[in-house]
Amino acid sequence: MGKPRALRSHTESIFMSYFSKLGLSEPLTRALDSRGYADPTPIQSQAIPALLEGRDLLGIAQTGTGKTAAFSLPSLHRLMADPRPRNSASCRMLVLSPTRELAAQIAENMRGYAKYTDLSVQCIFGGVPSGKQARALSRGCDVLVATPGRLLDLVDQRALTLRHVEIFVLDEADQMMDLGFIQPLKRISNLLPNPRQSLFFSATMPKAIAELGKQFINDPVRVEVAPQATTAERVEQFVTLINQAEKQALLTLRLRAGLADGTVERALVFTRTKHGADRVVRHLDSAGVSAAAIHGNKSQGQRTAALEGFRRGTTKVLVATDIAARGIDVSGVSHVFNFEIPNVAEQYVHRIGRTARAGNDGVAISFVAPDEKPYLRDIERLTRVKLTPLGLPENFVEDAAGLPAPSRKKPSGGSGRPHGKSAGGKPRRDRDGKARPERDGEQNDKRHFRGRRKNGVGAHGNKVRRAG
Repeated sequence: MGKPRALRSHTESIFMSYFSKLGLSEPLTRALDSRGYADPTPIQSQAIPALLEGRDLLGIAQTGTGKTAAFSLPSLHRLMADPRPRNSASCRMLVLSPTRELAAQIAENMRGYAKYTDLSVQCIFGGVPSGKQARALSRGCDVLVATPGRLLDLVDQRALTLRHVEIFVLDEADQMMDLGFIQPLKRISNLLPNPRQSLFFSATMPKAIAELGKQFINDPVRVEVAPQATTAERVEQFVTLINQAEKQALLTLRLRAGLADGTVERALVFTRTKHGADRVVRHLDSAGVSAAAIHGNKSQGQRTAALEGFRRGTTKVLVATDIAARGIDVSGVSHVFNFEIPNVAEQYVHRIGRTARAGNDGVAISFVAPDEKPYLRDIERLTRVKLTPLGLPENFVEDAAGLPAPSRKKPSGGSGRPHGKSAGGKPRRDRDGKARPERDGEQNDKRHFRGRRKNGVGAHGNKVRRAG
């Protein structure tokens, strides 16, 4: 590595010294230098030495812990240390991601780490024509980031082979299970060569996830960072008890006031359903609050545009469903609003983890209707945090009455009941009496997703096992 710049901060010098001691190649340390990274995160300091030795790894880590760099840096180093010609329609490193947005984010980060190398990074996912992706893969690549459905589509088209994979990364395994990708994952496991180095990451490690991991990893080093039920320490958590019919007015008033006085810099709003997300956006737009929605019914172009606008700050409010929010790693999210709280407590931890990143503080505000109180109790029991009551704004009734009411468009199809509710309005429960996860209907690849119910494959353990 070149001489340190005179103006480099003390913490950055420590960071670069740490990676220099590990023996990472100079192009990688130079890329880190150019990105201005600070201290290594716990998962990076624990995982990288073992991965440089070629060990398999079982990582229990939440999104936002720095795991992309933890698996990318040692893997890129190993590929550089053993240069080989690219084989057509193949890759040397395969990274599997559950959603399009997360796959694109991982690929973007890996390109940044590899920018001073000759290594190529390709990314493939559903929602866009596969022909262009197939043509790009025809020349081969060093690193391929993919969603499971599109990966198998290209394998079936003989546009891709996995027989040259040397390093395999399965990211967000718990989310893979919840999306019903267990059968595609088993098939991919059978297509991968042995020996290889395998890395398996999940935010939680219930029995079903552990059993899946055994198919991919061999004698792994186990790295666990952040307790599974721990919420972000720098997030102030509030709750407002309110009737469901009043939530939209409250959200509009909170956002309009916060954006006007600068207390809300960028806000992420969570709804349970896709139609609910669109409805919230229509109301906000009619009240003069610019917002965009991201969910499974949006085209890939719409999803990308919404996320880019949110990242650039031209759109201050992004309304998302839980599944579509996977991969949203945007700095400067000051507020998370739970328009509807999730019926599985772990999902709450994942939601509020979208704020208070990179050393910043954050605020999470949950709107809880009377029938959602059991979910609130589950959240407080899991997180061991009592949410702070937050009353209604002054003159709420008068201000709410003055808000414009856009024409309501009734969603086509469906029973009209809230997701996660039975016909009697009670939360649906599994055989163990636990709340079933709500589904967004997200489909990374419709063909593989559609078969999961026919094959009897559903959410692992009937729970959304996802935190932070």
